[in-house]
Amino acid sequence: MHPEAVSLEPCRVGQGRKGRRSGAGRPPALPLPAPSPLSKQTPSRTGRARATGYSRLAQCRTVSCRVRRCDRRIGREVYNLDGRSASRDQEQGGLAASAAMNNYNTQAATDVVAMDIHQPDHMVSFGKKKGCYISRSVSLLLAVFFLSGMVATGLLVYYYAPHDVEAKAQQETIRYTQANDNTRNVIPEVTKPPKITTTTTTSTTTTTTTKPMPTTTPTTTTTTMAPKEKVNVRLPRSLKPMHYLVKLQPLINGNFSILGYVEVEMEVLEPTSNITLHIADIITYNDTVKLKGMGNASAPGIKMHEYDNYREFYIAHLDKELQQGEKYVLSMEFLGYLNDQLRGFYRSSYKDEDGKEKMLAVTQFQATSARRAFPCFDEPALKATFEVYLGRQENMSSISNMRIMETMPIEGQEGWLWDHYEESVPMSTYLVAFVVSDFANMNSTVNDHVLFRVWSRQSAIKQAEYSREIGPAILTHFEDYFGEPYPLPKQDMIAIPDFSAGAMENWGLITYRETAMLYDPVVSGPSNKHRVALVVAHELAHQWFGNLVTPTWWTDLWLNEGFASFVQYIGMDYVEPSWKVMEEFVISRLQRVFALDSLESSHEISIPVGASIIRMMNHFLSENTFRKGVSNYLTAFKYEAAEQDDLWEHLTMAAHEDGTLPQDVTVKKVMDTWTLQMGYPVIKVERSADGMSASVSQNRFLLVAKENSSDDHDYKWWVPLTYTTQSESNFSQTQAMVWMKDSEEQITLSSLPPKDEWVIFNLQETGYYRVNYDDHNWGLLIQQLKDDHEVISTTNRAQIIDDAMDLARAGQLNYEIALGVYAYLGNETEYVPWAAAVNNIGYLEGMFKRKAGYGALKKYILDLVVPLYESVGFTNRHDDPFLEQSKRRTAVSWACMLGHQDCLDNVLSLYRQWMSNPENETLISPNLKSTVYCRAIAEGGEAEWDFAWDQYLKSNVGTEKALLLSAMGCSKEIWILSRYLDMAFTPGSGIRKQDSDRVFASVAYNKVGGPLAWRFLRDQWKRIYDFHGKPKGGLIKSGTSGFNTDLQLKEIELFKQEHEEELGGVSRSVDQVLESTKNSIAWLDRNYETIVQWLDNNGYSTKLQNE
Repeated sequence: MHPEAVSLEPCRVGQGRKGRRSGAGRPPALPLPAPSPLSKQTPSRTGRARATGYSRLAQCRTVSCRVRRCDRRIGREVYNLDGRSASRDQEQGGLAASAAMNNYNTQAATDVVAMDIHQPDHMVSFGKKKGCYISRSVSLLLAVFFLSGMVATGLLVYYYAPHDVEAKAQQETIRYTQANDNTRNVIPEVTKPPKITTTTTTSTTTTTTTKPMPTTTPTTTTTTMAPKEKVNVRLPRSLKPMHYLVKLQPLINGNFSILGYVEVEMEVLEPTSNITLHIADIITYNDTVKLKGMGNASAPGIKMHEYDNYREFYIAHLDKELQQGEKYVLSMEFLGYLNDQLRGFYRSSYKDEDGKEKMLAVTQFQATSARRAFPCFDEPALKATFEVYLGRQENMSSISNMRIMETMPIEGQEGWLWDHYEESVPMSTYLVAFVVSDFANMNSTVNDHVLFRVWSRQSAIKQAEYSREIGPAILTHFEDYFGEPYPLPKQDMIAIPDFSAGAMENWGLITYRETAMLYDPVVSGPSNKHRVALVVAHELAHQWFGNLVTPTWWTDLWLNEGFASFVQYIGMDYVEPSWKVMEEFVISRLQRVFALDSLESSHEISIPVGASIIRMMNHFLSENTFRKGVSNYLTAFKYEAAEQDDLWEHLTMAAHEDGTLPQDVTVKKVMDTWTLQMGYPVIKVERSADGMSASVSQNRFLLVAKENSSDDHDYKWWVPLTYTTQSESNFSQTQAMVWMKDSEEQITLSSLPPKDEWVIFNLQETGYYRVNYDDHNWGLLIQQLKDDHEVISTTNRAQIIDDAMDLARAGQLNYEIALGVYAYLGNETEYVPWAAAVNNIGYLEGMFKRKAGYGALKKYILDLVVPLYESVGFTNRHDDPFLEQSKRRTAVSWACMLGHQDCLDNVLSLYRQWMSNPENETLISPNLKSTVYCRAIAEGGEAEWDFAWDQYLKSNVGTEKALLLSAMGCSKEIWILSRYLDMAFTPGSGIRKQDSDRVFASVAYNKVGGPLAWRFLRDQWKRIYDFHGKPKGGLIKSGTSGFNTDLQLKEIELFKQEHEEELGGVSRSVDQVLESTKNSIAWLDRNYETIVQWLDNNGYSTKLQNE
């Protein structure tokens, strides 16, 4: 939804309204000096004196300096945005303002900077007054005229006025505002940015306002593009930023305003008569916008300021052209806001050990939110250096990308300091970061040249020890791996209480969720430790791939994230070799994305897929060649932006030098078939009658193939084929043995063994494709697994299981063969094949859970899982290897979920002991906590749930809080689940905004809570949208998980129809759940009876026995 065009009119500074309550809700007074500390104290980077910059803001002596009032005339009465006086014409002429008032007036004493809405006065008198009276007939005639006017006005409003104004007023924040001298000195006493809009009786989508100003003052224009009009959102290429000076003073413990000043040094690449940069959610002061020439350049004047709301542009129109090669400095003052939307420069909070709330300010700029902190050229390719000043109170500290160069008092503001940071290396705006907090830190060094620090809440700093231990080791390893030294003098990592993503790779200052950086060995389990290592390695990989070299545009984000998602396993393997994470990649990454990428609605390339195809490339090129090409690429493009073809070129050169790729084949030729097409292939291997040769073909793999599907494009890939035979059993050869070209429908392989020996393709499952065989070869593989499964590598056993089950799911393999693969699992001892098995059997369990055949399937799964449960035992041993503990966690989880009595007895006993002795942190093994908490709450009632909530509130460990939040969604009490969902989207409930998705998913995946979660999502969509400030695709996916009926399909279609305009970027998520639901319906129609018959034939009858 696009913001409406808005123009702010200046308000006068005064003493405030009479009758205002003192104290409550008011920030403490903060003296601001004159002249401005943001301009006077700062030496210029080039030695220039900064005479402008922030001096006007300093004239306002206190933070409580506020607007007396801004009047809007509707009828003959004054309408104030604080709601104290409203015209009776409001319903007819002031709906938008009324909506804005209701949205904004969260405190009775809140003052705002009001808007100027040009609307004619109405001469209407209400009520009897002293003076001249009129006859009844005249009054009746006047009444008829009045009613006729009312009807006419109503019809005009109905047919011509925008009907979504009120909704927009409630949902949209100000994107761009501008003010003049009278408002520059005002620091509004607000608790959130004003939400305002205007209403018009025309159908225009562009509003232009030229304020009456002296002839020396530039005009101001504000435009909003038509919502469905396709526009170019890219900045003009005429200017290139070189350097920023950014000064920010966030009033964390005040009214959450940000006092700001910015200078941008620019070079002209081609003649232009305007300067266009990004700005959002910021009040700028137009007459502080100054343009100065550098060197001999003469700066033109600014004749008009334009604010393009939709594209989030600020455009300074000049009275003459800037010439190519010249350099200029653009400067301005502005007023920002520490929002609570977890983006831009936002506020977070936590409670210390005494229960006192503490505030902090933190940034999240990726992808396009740097513009919400300061005006800038907010595109990834437009790199520049940054010089940052952060204002803070003495009892707090600040950190940014670089080291602090000096700290100085802020003149005239007792207790306030400026932290002045060293100039940065060239980098993108989305990588700039600031944090102002009272956090504690611990440090170490990397190679004696990099200071490495970890930061967190003071009471949680010991939980950062593991990150401090592995972080420097991974950073050192990546310096060697990439062949390029880490370029900054320090690396900070900080755990933030409120953070939307898992982490953000800001250069030199990585920000994390607490669960992604903090680990307590007493309370947290091995899976939590694994997550910390994974995320730390991921973000450190970005310091090279993404930060040192950055994608030119967000279309190449898949490469940025996909590369880090692959290399993170290399970093993890270096610090935790016993975890065997390169094997685990297959089940945690590759096989998980296969399912999503098997849909018609899949992307050409996505971030999850990216890691798998980069892993494939690493194998078909060889690891040494891959590293050589990547290192050359980083060296060639460091501090610059690049495209994926640039990487392909350097990898090709390395491959041709090393002879790992034929001279007539390029990496681009191969990889374009994987990145520019949707989906992936299934390779069909059909052996001849004697087995000595095989026909190999490729087709796009779809879970449900449809007529007139996108497969009409005849997608084909360059496929690196690898294989081994029963007599060879060599699973280490992962470089391409044969290339299947995108021009080849089918190839023939010879020199295979006789028909009584099996063949296996896709060794170590390094290729991003599935493999299907003729029934005879499938039979040989099943027999080998039964006879001696260890002949086949661990990873390929997992591959055989996953391929067989998904091929059967897609109707390309008989379920009798697919389920026959499971027959050997009683002898399987490795975690990776078991994980593949339970992941796939979980799909069947989900499809059957509301069907008559569920009981029989449940017995079958229990017969698979119980022997594993009994072999690993319920008691966890901390010295067990990571994968062994993962296997135990899987066995216990499934046994308890399916109601195995011994498992449930153990769970309930442990939980009740904990309820009796809540101080005992070691009673329940961290490895089994997720199952113990969930199943105990599911089998229990209100007392068990309330105890978990109490422990959640008391816990100081982020991972423990996350486990408890997920477990509380396991309850079978509908009223408890309803209350829990409501709490998740209620500010102040005790559940952080970042955790609302976790709570919702925990209820949605609960068999009892699933329908409840969907109804909540459907009925409360606007509330959820407003709560997050954007649509959430993850909620839609979890809320519709397991949908497999025509009625559920129609409900999703209706939901999409009703909310199509609001879905925006998550509309693909809706398309995917629609397709998944259709696929599930088709699957049940095709396979339900087949599987029921198979279960019946194998002793798992679905029928009750008659006595």
